[in-house]
Amino acid sequence: MSSTLERHAVAVGGLLVGAGPAVVIGDRVSLRTDAPAALRAGVTLAEPATAADLPAIAEHAAAVVVGASWTRDIPLVRAAAGLGLPVVVERRASASMEEWLGLAAYCAGEGDGRVILCEGGGRPDLALVRAARAASGRPALVDVSADIGLSAAAVAAGADGLIIGTGQAQTPAAGRRVAEEAVTVVGALLRDETPGTLPECRQAIDRVDAALATLLERRAELAGIVQRLKPVGGFAGRDLGRERDVVARMAVRAPALGESRLSAIMNAVIEAGLHLAEERSGR
Repeated sequence: MSSTLERHAVAVGGLLVGAGPAVVIGDRVSLRTDAPAALRAGVTLAEPATAADLPAIAEHAAAVVVGASWTRDIPLVRAAAGLGLPVVVERRASASMEEWLGLAAYCAGEGDGRVILCEGGGRPDLALVRAARAASGRPALVDVSADIGLSAAAVAAGADGLIIGTGQAQTPAAGRRVAEEAVTVVGALLRDETPGTLPECRQAIDRVDAALATLLERRAELAGIVQRLKPVGGFAGRDLGRERDVVARMAVRAPALGESRLSAIMNAVIEAGLHLAEERSGR
């Protein structure tokens, strides 16, 4: 399949999966393990145990999950796909990409075409997520409930959203913060966005600013180490030749800004770092 397929986005409740920023989904209910009472109004993702669960899922959930443990139960897959909800197709651990995408295509045909891929388990295959997303044009979620530390790597691999749950070592609130930091900072660096409204544009800028602040803080810490290692530190030890080289390299990545604008920006960044280093050294 071509990697230039048209990208699809699927609305799940109030979330748009596959366009704009990556999303965080904090409520996935599986009636195979969770009590029926967990299926309440407003649940985002719900997985049935049997076909008898589907009417309640249709009433309460925003999307139905074809779970990894029963992807070969074709009657239940067909019934879930025909429910009239977006379908999240989770890869069975031993399934190849072709099997996964074939099942997704089957669900799209049995339903209304709104299908999202999902990779999960204890060790999600993030390289496969990237390949499947590119080959199919379908959005992809990664369930990081078993290891919330994979959040940033999942977003970097192209995940359109993260599923988090209560099975993680951190509290749900702490896990959500990790996931949201990943979609904000890593997403700002790696995801293309074309906002269509002023609020969406400002939200996208906020994500870029968050990533920029994180990088500036890291740069200041590294610059502080440099000041301690140089024979002459502080403002007296500035290397203007190196600064010009830094700006020239940056201009290759930011040609629209160009060297003259970047020079002014980096001068301010360097001076801020030098002031911080002097404050910390007690000068």
